Amino acid sequence: MKYVILITGASSGFGALTARCLAEGGHTVYATMRETGGRNAKQVEAARKFAAEKNVDLRTAELDVSSQESADRAVQQVLGAAGRLDIIIHNAGHMVFGPAEAFTPEQLAEIYDANVLSTQRVKIVVPGAFMSGTNHFANAGKPSDASRLNEYLSGPTAKLGEEIMQGFARTAVPDADVAEVADAIVKVVDMPFGQRPFRVHVDPANDGAEVVNGVADRVRAELLRNMGLGDLLRPSSTPNNFQIKVGRTADAPRVLETSIK
Repeated sequence: MKYVILITGASSGFGALTARCLAEGGHTVYATMRETGGRNAKQVEAARKFAAEKNVDLRTAELDVSSQESADRAVQQVLGAAGRLDIIIHNAGHMVFGPAEAFTPEQLAEIYDANVLSTQRVKIVVPGAFMSGTNHFANAGKPSDASRLNEYLSGPTAKLGEEIMQGFARTAVPDADVAEVADAIVKVVDMPFGQRPFRVHVDPANDGAEVVNGVADRVRAELLRNMGLGDLLRPSSTPNNFQIKVGRTADAPRVLETSIK
């Protein structure tokens, strides 16, 4: 079955890779992003060229996940053009890097809005961290409280940021390919209804995420059964759409979850 799919935060990284993979799989894909007529105009043109060269149905649309009006407008655009919307992959999010005390309350509110509240405006994808292949670190937000930040950039904590980045590099798999996440999403999308797994691990580091999440899943399942809600663990009818979430669970990287909506 071919779906009409909307992906948020699809200007680069996981979002762009997933949009292209799904389009090549024969689906109609709307790669959404902010500022399609501004700083992301080049990404819009790149998507247009990809669609023309590959002869696939990859489209772009303006969508700012921090704005309910923008999210509603993008969804209505898809519905108006395609007549339906089968799958939403909420990939958009914003990473920040720096001392927590040096971020202003206004910045923290913006981060919470983009990474948490936005999941209520569309459905859900939270991408995990890769050291290369995405723009997570390159576009990470910086603290606005310059005086507090300077305190961290001097004295015994002067090289803390550098040491943290070196630590990230040591924990990451050097040849980890971000395309593995996109490929995993495509496979889940293409699975027949009723056969899609609740969780698929895409973890080159193999650091125990599957074990930790397996225990959490069992606790959740037993709770639902004890409450007499065990039927919620399995789909009971053909859905109109489903949601995908990709990201960290229990401090473990690169986890893909799916749930019927």
